[in-house]
Amino acid sequence: MKKRTVILFVLLLAVSNIATAFASVQFVTGDVKEVMTTRALERFLKKNYLRAKEISDEDFEIGRRKGTVEALNDPYSEYFTEEEYNSFVEATTGEFFGIGVQIGADANSKMITVIAPIKGSPAEAAGIQSGDKIVSVNGIDYTAEDLEEAVKHIKGDKGTTVKLGILPKDGGELKEVEVKRDEIRMESVITADLGDIAYIGLTQFEDDTLADFKAALNRAKTDGKKGLILDLRGNPGGILEAAVGVSDLLLGEGDIVSAKDNRGKEVFHYASDADRWEKPLAVLANGGSASASEIVSGAIKDHKAGTLVGEKTFGKGVVQSLLPLPGGGGLKLTTSEYFTPSGVNIQDKGIEPDVKVALPKEVTGIGPEYKEQDTQLQKAIEIIEKSDR
Repeated sequence: MKKRTVILFVLLLAVSNIATAFASVQFVTGDVKEVMTTRALERFLKKNYLRAKEISDEDFEIGRRKGTVEALNDPYSEYFTEEEYNSFVEATTGEFFGIGVQIGADANSKMITVIAPIKGSPAEAAGIQSGDKIVSVNGIDYTAEDLEEAVKHIKGDKGTTVKLGILPKDGGELKEVEVKRDEIRMESVITADLGDIAYIGLTQFEDDTLADFKAALNRAKTDGKKGLILDLRGNPGGILEAAVGVSDLLLGEGDIVSAKDNRGKEVFHYASDADRWEKPLAVLANGGSASASEIVSGAIKDHKAGTLVGEKTFGKGVVQSLLPLPGGGGLKLTTSEYFTPSGVNIQDKGIEPDVKVALPKEVTGIGPEYKEQDTQLQKAIEIIEKSDR
């Protein structure tokens, strides 16, 4: 690896109430043009807003910063207060409070989409699945543009509950799901023994993912496994360096990923060395595989180093930089777009599998413990066994 880069009141009135509503509106006279500038608007609000005394100068400053970033209309860029920043950083350690669900903004439907529920989480226990749409949180409607605001309301203290309006991925009727928040603990690397085949599942890319993956891969080599299944289903991404490191351990010499900024300048370019996994490799992916996991999937597919099995990935081909700011707080900003070794950017397109396999609707879980019903895993095992003959 050549470089380290650390890489988410509309009041409806009945017709009969319109006259009453307008009767309560008082038009304020004055120089309207003056209100057009941000600072002048702030002065206007302080003078005329009913509860202006409850709003501090700091509140206005935070509002200005958040509004400036929101003007980008990018669901992945956000200004964080100090508390929000610390919470975001904490999430990369694998321990946090919430319902345990990874969500993203669907550019096509303009809806908040479940990338994946975390294994063993309250969200999974409540039946929330990859591809489900979250349309409301505690009775308030949200769209993809409101992603970060929705996340704030989904999070909460341990033992409290949140009500989600869910549109099932299979197109069923809208339903309300109540989920109890809890402490979420994630192991980013999960291993299992499938006889002569090694299984390594990556739930997301965290600080310790690369070291744990390397240890698991070495055990597979020592045990003489004849093949490896890498499960990236439901992996929403994470730290770029970890994804690059995992790719480096699996690929031979060649490109892994590169990225360009808004001027077309290459901002990073990662390549792997000659060391590689020598045995057959099958990679499981689905619509919950996003961002950093797509970097791994894309590199393996482009180099034909393994067989990609499952369903099309999520399609997040942009990179965010996390910038701590003086005095606390931080900025998560989309600063570049990445390209697979073949030069493809997969933003909003995803990566098609080499072998497409859909899960049956009646499946209750995926992974080695559900091997009898996990048709994607079954296909991966079949591919490894045939490759070893």
